[in-house]
Amino acid sequence: MQFGIFTVGDVTPDPTTGRTPTEHERLKAMVAIALKAEEVGLDVFATGEHHNPPFVPSSPTTMLGWIAARTERIILSTSTTLITTSDPVKIAEDFAMLQHLADGRVDLMLGRGNTGPVYPWFGQDIRQGIPLAIENYGLLHRLWREDVVDWQGRFRTPLQGFTSTPRPLDGVPPFVWHGSIRSPEIAEQAAYYGDGFFHNNIFWPADHTKRMIETYRERYAHYGHGKPEQAVVGLGGQVFMRHNSQDAVREFRPYFDNAPVYGHGPSLEDFTEQTPLTVGSPQQVIERTLTFREYAGDYQRQLFLMDHAGLPLKTVLEQLDMLGEEVVPVLREEFAKGRPAEVPDAPTHASLSAAREQTDTTAG
Repeated sequence: MQFGIFTVGDVTPDPTTGRTPTEHERLKAMVAIALKAEEVGLDVFATGEHHNPPFVPSSPTTMLGWIAARTERIILSTSTTLITTSDPVKIAEDFAMLQHLADGRVDLMLGRGNTGPVYPWFGQDIRQGIPLAIENYGLLHRLWREDVVDWQGRFRTPLQGFTSTPRPLDGVPPFVWHGSIRSPEIAEQAAYYGDGFFHNNIFWPADHTKRMIETYRERYAHYGHGKPEQAVVGLGGQVFMRHNSQDAVREFRPYFDNAPVYGHGPSLEDFTEQTPLTVGSPQQVIERTLTFREYAGDYQRQLFLMDHAGLPLKTVLEQLDMLGEEVVPVLREEFAKGRPAEVPDAPTHASLSAAREQTDTTAG
């Protein structure tokens, strides 16, 4: 399994001090968090894409390219690439270039986004969100796999004899996760192409997550990509830790109560009961995370949200130390126990390249 973190890049006042970081400070903090993630042995750093305050990561490939130059091992991903409001030609070019610069340490998670006003800003209609996602990815998929593309659709100008440059590294496109919270159509899309499905379950109860993943697994098998248990699944999660669980709850409560995404809503206690949010000791985080397999099956990627709601950088780095030193090593060991041999590992550029070479050899 791969373990990592994702950020939404919110610029939020610290409710305990009243101070709001500048955009510059927040962007630099995100880079520091990515570097720390590699230092403590995590596998993945992922950033969201937003084009509205209070969020700052409007250009994920710019940030990930900068991080790629300063890291050696960690996989660089997005926790949302907006397939609806971003041109698929530009996505194809940007991520292929990033893939080259990062020596293959790149994948991406496609999503429709959850901010309605973004659509008209980029000339689109939110009522066409699902058709846009389906059509745009159909084009992106071809751009990375065909050297010359002729294409015509509903939402952009046609292409005639078009070649996207640069071509994917080693002829292997970046691996794609289709991210969704509530749309079965996106689970269907992921299954159709044999891509990964990432259920960002941070706001939803386990029974909803279970239904979405089961739909994806069943349809993955239906399209002939393998058995349901061989489908590639990722999950989100949220944690806040202190060695004394009461200290964790006391420290995190003001941040939770004022968070831009769920503040002033359900209580911290209700939210932790109903969603994957875990606030407590490292051992409690381990125990809670291990239960995800009960409804998601054996899955491939677990990402945690840790730097939101105005938490100061110092606190986030402390959280990453605990995650990397005390939590993830135990999770790796425990998730490996009883894992069937036929369940695939999370795809990487190396594994996808090896599979391509084997296919070419067999075909030859």
